[in-house]
Amino acid sequence: MNLPSAAAFRQRVVLPVVGVSILLGANVPPIYDFTSGWLHERTLNSIEYQREHGYWQVLELPEDQRVNAIHAALLPTGKVLLIAGSGNDREQFDAGTFKTLLFDPASGDTELVPTPADVFCAGHSFLPDGKLLVAGGTLRYEVLEEDVERAGGTMVVKNESPEGAPRAFVAGTEFVAPDGRRYTAANDFVVPPATKTVELIEPGDPDYDPEYAEHADADHPAERVTVTASETAVWVDAAGFGDDYLIGEQTQYRLQGLAGSDAQNIYGLAESITMEKQDYQGLADAYEFDPWTERYERVDDMHEKRWYPTLTGLPDGQVLTVSGLDGGGKVLDGSQNEMYDPATKSWTLRPDLERYFPTYPSLFQTAEPDLLFYSGSNAGYGPDDQGRDPGFWDLSDNSFTEVDGLRDTDQLETSMSAWVGPVQEQRIMVVGGGGIGESELSTDRIDLIDLDAAAPRFTPGPDLPEGTRYPNLVQLPDDTVLITNGSRDYRGRGDTDNHTARIYHPDTDTLAVAADPRIGRNYHAAALLLPDGRVLTVGSDPLFRDAKNSISGEFEQRLELYSPPYLFRGERPLIGGVPEQVTHGERITVSSPDADRIETVRLIRPGAATHMLNNEQRSVAVDFTVTAGGLELTVPTEATILLPGPYLLFAVDADGVPSVGVPVLVN
Repeated sequence: MNLPSAAAFRQRVVLPVVGVSILLGANVPPIYDFTSGWLHERTLNSIEYQREHGYWQVLELPEDQRVNAIHAALLPTGKVLLIAGSGNDREQFDAGTFKTLLFDPASGDTELVPTPADVFCAGHSFLPDGKLLVAGGTLRYEVLEEDVERAGGTMVVKNESPEGAPRAFVAGTEFVAPDGRRYTAANDFVVPPATKTVELIEPGDPDYDPEYAEHADADHPAERVTVTASETAVWVDAAGFGDDYLIGEQTQYRLQGLAGSDAQNIYGLAESITMEKQDYQGLADAYEFDPWTERYERVDDMHEKRWYPTLTGLPDGQVLTVSGLDGGGKVLDGSQNEMYDPATKSWTLRPDLERYFPTYPSLFQTAEPDLLFYSGSNAGYGPDDQGRDPGFWDLSDNSFTEVDGLRDTDQLETSMSAWVGPVQEQRIMVVGGGGIGESELSTDRIDLIDLDAAAPRFTPGPDLPEGTRYPNLVQLPDDTVLITNGSRDYRGRGDTDNHTARIYHPDTDTLAVAADPRIGRNYHAAALLLPDGRVLTVGSDPLFRDAKNSISGEFEQRLELYSPPYLFRGERPLIGGVPEQVTHGERITVSSPDADRIETVRLIRPGAATHMLNNEQRSVAVDFTVTAGGLELTVPTEATILLPGPYLLFAVDADGVPSVGVPVLVN
């Protein structure tokens, strides 16, 4: 690996990104006249200011390359995957226009990628081979109660016959009530055959019949046969308009077009058909995005449709998937949690891991096998008295142990959580948040917990300068955490975007003032650490554009790059000769002309962020010794600490200045 000059590395930080428009003066408050604005810009551009607070750059992509970036992930290639799907735009959804953009922060190049389904509000997790698993998304947009024209509800389609293959039905299939009212399926659906089990009946069994058993033989054994009807849920809409199609009790429906035994065995059941609000509905689709072919690859569907799910990578490379709105717009009750196996590209339901969470819960793999930590952070949907308390979830016996000490527990919705420092220290922070739903409440809370403590409990950290919903947290190579974005009110209502950023220093438990971002960001914003040590922020989906809430908001499509103070504090250390793949416990040698000044080495997992959720990012401390011309590194042995998958290797000097991150696959 050739080592570029230190000057080349500096240029990658301070020179404008090629191929995009740099807006250095965007969003300067209008109270400044020309002179004061010029002085303000001169201060922001001074090296003294940047060494202390860092620097922001606004980027505008070409108009035909802009997307509503709901999801952002840093790929092992160094490119950023910006997923919009329909982008929270009903017109795009109705037109079947779904978008994904690849953005190369090193060159500024962009490319729109074919997007096979509306993966807006999906979940994602990196796999051991470096691909990104993307699962769930949007099957149908919400319809507010005042806009509902046709009654609708969830139809559970049952099949009582164990014979034959799964039966496929198309969207528009009619379900007929006993009184003749008709309802149509909103989507295609498949009904599998019933499950048939056969058990031998032995003496001592309550069903054992000695007289029958006396005549049983190999061809006619004494046995118990159990047939369990299969179930598939599909949303249905009334064939006509208005209240005439309301049904308020459980009713059985026949499927139009079925005859004979099929009509007897296959039928629909609905608890009710109403004119109530119809919530977003989830997709069962799942894909692996290949960073090298830069295309989505279809894998098996999940067993359950999910909108707002959380995907959590585990030490064995599998991915646990929980929560989300189902195909009828209801929060899954936790009995449908499932596991993805990248070896078979298939899903397995885990009823033994039944546990309810609100949507997009923040779950973290701890240092202990089979032990996850739920911080309480979530994105909203679900009752306020269920699944909101933080604690440890033991997958070995499905037990849950709550932890105490967290402040403002009624304002965990729209908060964000992240590891603090190297994951070996087992410290997690919970930052900001707001009240349930469209509440005006927001909190300035930063609380921390040591998962390794004898009796783990949250303790207060330094407070933010103001209440903050929708904060974004990014772990940096120097073990600090950038806290940026957010608003005081729901979706920036009342012109309440914060326009502030802070850097948390875990060694002193203090906040340092970072340069103010030029763009306000709230709901549907995300932030990622880049290989060159900068931070990319994207997105924002405000309700309004003015303080009086009279002008509808527009999705923020500009990007912004933050250069932390460490990028202005001297020459960056250089490292080279890094292998593309390593294994747990392996010793590797990397070259460096700056080996003597290296203070720490970190493996940082790339982020995959959406909706204040980025449980992918984790920083792992790497032991090392200085050798002639380089460093000898010992890769951590514990897969619970160093999850399999992609990482960036950073070497950091005593002043906190990091090298450029080099991609490494731990597999």
